[in-house]
Amino acid sequence: MASVHPETPLSSPAHLCVFLLTTSAWMALLGPARCDSGALTRRGVEDRAFDMGGGGGGSPPGLPTDVDEEAVGAESSPRFRRALSRDKQMSLLSSSFVLKGDATHNQAMVHWTGENSSVILILTKYYHADSTKVLESSLWRSSDYGTTYTKLNLMPGTTIVVTSFYICPTNKKKVVLVGSSINERDQMLFISTDEGSSFQRQSISFTPDTLVFHPKEEDKLLAYCKEGRLFASTDLGRKWTLLQERVTKDRVFWSVSGVDVDPDVVHMEMQDTSGGYLYVTCLIQNCSDKMVTAQFLGKIDHNSLLVQDEYIFVKVTTGNRTKHFVSYRRNEFVQMRFPKYALPKDVQIVSTDENQVFLALQEWYQSDTYNLYQSDPQGVYYSIVLENVRSTKQPEENVLIDILEVRGIKGVFLANQKIDGKVTTLITYNKGRDWEPLAPPTTDMNGKPVSCKAPDCHLHLHLRWADNPYVSGTVHTKDSAPGLIMGAGNLGSKLVEYKEEMYITSDCGKTWKQVFEEEHHILYLDHGGVIVAIKDTSIPLKILKFSIDEGRTWTVHNFTSTSVFVDGLLSEPGDETLVMTVFGHISYRSDWELVKVDFRQSFPRQCTEVDYDSWQLTDLQGEKCIMGQERSFRKRKDSAFCIKGKSYTSALTSKPCQCTEKDFNCDYGFERSQMEGKRCFADFWHDPDSPPEDCHLGQTYESSTGYRKVISNTCEGGLNKQQSAKQHNCPLLPPKGLQVGIKGQMLAVAPGDDITFIVHQEQGDTSSTKYQVDLGDGVRAIYQNLTVTDEPIQHRYEHPGVYKVTVMAENMAGHDEATMYIQVTAPLQEVHLEVVPIAGRNQQVNLTAIVLPTEANTTVFYWWIGDNLQPKLTLQNSLLTRFTETGDVSVTVQASNGRSMVQDTRTVRVYDNFQVIPLSFSRNLDRFNPNIPEWREDIGQVVTKILTKITGVPQESLVTVVKPGLPTSAELYVLPLDSKPAKKNMFVDKRIPAITQAFSDNNVSFVVRGGLKVLVMLADPNAGLDLIANGSTATAAETGYRGAAGGPGVWAGAVIFLISLIATGSFILYKFKRKLPGSRNVYAQMHNEKEQEMTSPVNHSEDTQHIIQGEEFIDDDLDSQTLGNAGGNHSGVVLSINSRELHSYLTS
Repeated sequence: MASVHPETPLSSPAHLCVFLLTTSAWMALLGPARCDSGALTRRGVEDRAFDMGGGGGGSPPGLPTDVDEEAVGAESSPRFRRALSRDKQMSLLSSSFVLKGDATHNQAMVHWTGENSSVILILTKYYHADSTKVLESSLWRSSDYGTTYTKLNLMPGTTIVVTSFYICPTNKKKVVLVGSSINERDQMLFISTDEGSSFQRQSISFTPDTLVFHPKEEDKLLAYCKEGRLFASTDLGRKWTLLQERVTKDRVFWSVSGVDVDPDVVHMEMQDTSGGYLYVTCLIQNCSDKMVTAQFLGKIDHNSLLVQDEYIFVKVTTGNRTKHFVSYRRNEFVQMRFPKYALPKDVQIVSTDENQVFLALQEWYQSDTYNLYQSDPQGVYYSIVLENVRSTKQPEENVLIDILEVRGIKGVFLANQKIDGKVTTLITYNKGRDWEPLAPPTTDMNGKPVSCKAPDCHLHLHLRWADNPYVSGTVHTKDSAPGLIMGAGNLGSKLVEYKEEMYITSDCGKTWKQVFEEEHHILYLDHGGVIVAIKDTSIPLKILKFSIDEGRTWTVHNFTSTSVFVDGLLSEPGDETLVMTVFGHISYRSDWELVKVDFRQSFPRQCTEVDYDSWQLTDLQGEKCIMGQERSFRKRKDSAFCIKGKSYTSALTSKPCQCTEKDFNCDYGFERSQMEGKRCFADFWHDPDSPPEDCHLGQTYESSTGYRKVISNTCEGGLNKQQSAKQHNCPLLPPKGLQVGIKGQMLAVAPGDDITFIVHQEQGDTSSTKYQVDLGDGVRAIYQNLTVTDEPIQHRYEHPGVYKVTVMAENMAGHDEATMYIQVTAPLQEVHLEVVPIAGRNQQVNLTAIVLPTEANTTVFYWWIGDNLQPKLTLQNSLLTRFTETGDVSVTVQASNGRSMVQDTRTVRVYDNFQVIPLSFSRNLDRFNPNIPEWREDIGQVVTKILTKITGVPQESLVTVVKPGLPTSAELYVLPLDSKPAKKNMFVDKRIPAITQAFSDNNVSFVVRGGLKVLVMLADPNAGLDLIANGSTATAAETGYRGAAGGPGVWAGAVIFLISLIATGSFILYKFKRKLPGSRNVYAQMHNEKEQEMTSPVNHSEDTQHIIQGEEFIDDDLDSQTLGNAGGNHSGVVLSINSRELHSYLTS
């Protein structure tokens, strides 16, 4: 589940305060500096060669300094007139400090170490965007609230690059830096326990991507690496233990205090050996594979685990349906129940506090909006509270939802609703039970009446972080400043994206006032007693504005004498602070400049009770009873120049109210009618009287009235919309939705593995249900209340095989059955692809995969042929195929049995024609034949090399393939030479007589172990040669391993036909050529190039090798069959005939 935009202040006492701004051109208008967002990136030009002139301070040439249009004419503004009268009372101290030598650094991480601390740490970095690496860094420390800074040298004499640092949330004196040597060869941590006053270097053997402190125990750390490894440390990073190696980033969670039993528990999403993802837990002391506990039955979707407060969320997608599951207080996972036909595309968790889940759900028909839902305390049943809330897709698949929880007052939310392309801002005071648009202010910032009147015009605010730099994305609220909300937006009928006027309310949204024309950086000091604003602009400035009366009046202050580009604001953690720091730079080429602004001199004393007034919380209708109580809060008087301080509490009084209809929301399966007085009515798919899933015989249940009290509502007495609920006895329900699975979801196991079966039943009675279990190997058992007691079924299969496991659940009302199949098999070790290395085009070829171990069962074979990305799947280990194109074709087979996958690849050379000579070996070779592929390949290479040496035939045109089995035999493939251009005619291949003569003379032999001579012979010296040609119809099945076309009978018929041609050969040949000029039909070619005389003596003399090595070795391509006696010398005629062309001519 992707993160939802949280409302975060510019200063947080509990987090490292950092900034992230994108560098842009000088005149580009940028978004505001964001606290708690990663790293501060300076603004300015991309080109560092830009001449700033003189190298001193001031503005770049051609750029205006901040004049502040709102400060001009302050004499005419009642807000500023009053502010000017206060200047004499206000005393601000400003001091600046320049981080010398860091001009090239474009990012900074800043942290004020803790409450009541004067220590500030700043890490500046040069981040190289192209390489995504930090190339340089500097660490600075201030111990006087930012007045001066000292550059720290972590390792004198050695250049260290620090990429990030982390602060312990429970003891902010403890700091851990992550760094490395300049070449990244040595990884290290720098550990401090005294706010960075000193550091201890600790070498580590991994490169951490993220460190996560334990939320309660200050010395415990988790370290995540990019490759998925997770480490743990119990001594603040001095020693590390590897926990797991396949962990999903950002899906690792420490235990939750008060919920998890053991504080050392780690929740994580990890990948199993099959590639799926599991939700598991373990203890950091022992997190090996055997000690990891799977907490969810089955696999979960990648990046779906979320552990938040008392809830754990996962999701599972099967086909095109996704189911969402929740575990409340670490109980069993239950499917989350949304309206039946919501069919969620995505779910985003908004909040989980106050024993309730508040989430945004994108239904099947939505694209850029979500619907808001609220749950019961267990997080199982959900009811809709607002439709069509705007959403925005961000990089890396993050989704931002325009929903914001107002801090300081529980139950108050702001949301931007989008209907027909129109976005409007709504507010709720009762956790979504009722929503109303924001009331517009009555006057503008100069006190003049505005023309914006409800219901046609309202105030609208930007509620989201946005990648568009022209859009404000912040609304500022604070826990210790209840009712104070400040944000950017506009007046009108809808929200305008690029209009960012600043508005403020101090009574939680009932009344608003405009304070600025443009968006400003906002910082709350002293519980909102001081509000600081600096304009968000791309030009340098030197003034800030502040208000000490909740935005009614503002004072202008020059915080620096030289205008600077402001990159961000920071205040001391803790609500009582009155010291802030402005971060910026004079120019893009200048060093970082830090300006400290101290308000403490303006408030010389602590506030007392007489310095406060009170205000009462009401909604827009003036209703005082909100969330079941009336509440009032303290507010400092305008005339009181005092500091609220650390002991300040905002809440003053509260008293409960009587319950009314507004304190109740619609129950699950009900929706609020907009036509009949907003009553809740049942959806068509919901039966309010049906028993719940956990209803057992002998128990009772209440049918819903359609209403449930808003969670955390504290009203008492009065109306009870749930009072009329009917009581029913739970009927005996038949079992339904029975499931059987294996812990860890491994459906393929090895013999002897321990297996734990888990039975789950979604619906029906379980207390009186019997479960008959058959494990498929003769083991049977009967269980009672199996799904209630969660009793595991443990078993071990000793022998390989496929076992059918069945579970039958039965009671008096009915029965249900679940089945699964278990494959018990050893992991595959090897697969060898047996395929003829030479094949004819369009001829069937047999592919055979030999798998080890041979007893492997239910193996699936994936066949990848050529460049085809879609494999062919078979359960048999062989496949018949054809190659339609000549050339080298890659053939790959993958064998998988569920526990492992192995593969082998071979290359098949495909030709239009080639010749095959069957071979045999002397019988003594059979004793040394282990019948394995490697041995056969070696023997084939030996024979080929010997033939090349004896005959001079090029080795690349010969391939010897030894066939499997006994007696040992082989086939010699004689391939066409690439040196001659391809023609459709066929001539005598003079290599063949040389090869056959070598075999006939017993010249081909080799020696095996013990000096034993092995003779290679023609398999049948009297048989004709086989020619494989395009168009042959022979198949692998017909001709065995060779797949050769033709046979002795065919050759005999061809010879008889040739004898009849010899008598008139000259005439016929001449006539054919004269009759069909330009066509190559039937002709003979003489060695001496004479057309009328045909002789073809083959003399196997010593000169033979010299003859067959020349260009005339093959007179032409062989398109059909070579006729003649291949056994020795012969006189007469040898013809190469293209049978298809001859047949075509004769029939015509």
